[in-house]
Amino acid sequence: MSEEQHHDDDAEHESAIKTPKQLITVIAAAIIVPVIVIIMLTQFVTLDNKESPGSSAYAASSVAARIAPVASDAVFDATAVVIPKTGQQVFEAQCTTCHTAGLLGAPKFGDAAAWAPRIAKGYDALVQSALHGKGNMPAQGGGDFSDYEVGRAVAYMADKGGAKFDDPKAPAPAASAASGAASAASTAAAPDTASAASR
Repeated sequence: MSEEQHHDDDAEHESAIKTPKQLITVIAAAIIVPVIVIIMLTQFVTLDNKESPGSSAYAASSVAARIAPVASDAVFDATAVVIPKTGQQVFEAQCTTCHTAGLLGAPKFGDAAAWAPRIAKGYDALVQSALHGKGNMPAQGGGDFSDYEVGRAVAYMADKGGAKFDDPKAPAPAASAASGAASAASTAAAPDTASAASR
């Protein structure tokens, strides 16, 4: 066998991979390419079940949701008994964020030293500050809770800070509304009893 022919046989058996970097690249490609192909195949197979983005934008339900009024007319039963929240309930729902941690200069819940100068101003001053806002505290009046409920929360917090405030009395309109509802119920019942008697 000639030397030239032997050299051709060696060239024929030589690998294209000559460095470790090339070997790593080939191994990575051998792993990554099949994974990508498998992912693409699974996406293609499940394509029937997917909606393309924006395809439901003009559906009747989507259009109705977009043009629906922001607020709706709600009907409430005027004779329903509304039980006002306790001071603790209002505190836990509205006041605890700032007053538990003492954020933005708020007196911490139960801190007698921080509450003492405020308590000295009196219950009415504290309620006015709560309802109309003071310093960093926003106004609480006209929010989720009635002025009466905010007053109950003020008494609750101040009492935990060393005050001896009485729980505020329920507002008079609530009592007159309840008596009005009771009289409306009795007048509605009166014709029924009269018609029953005439039978």
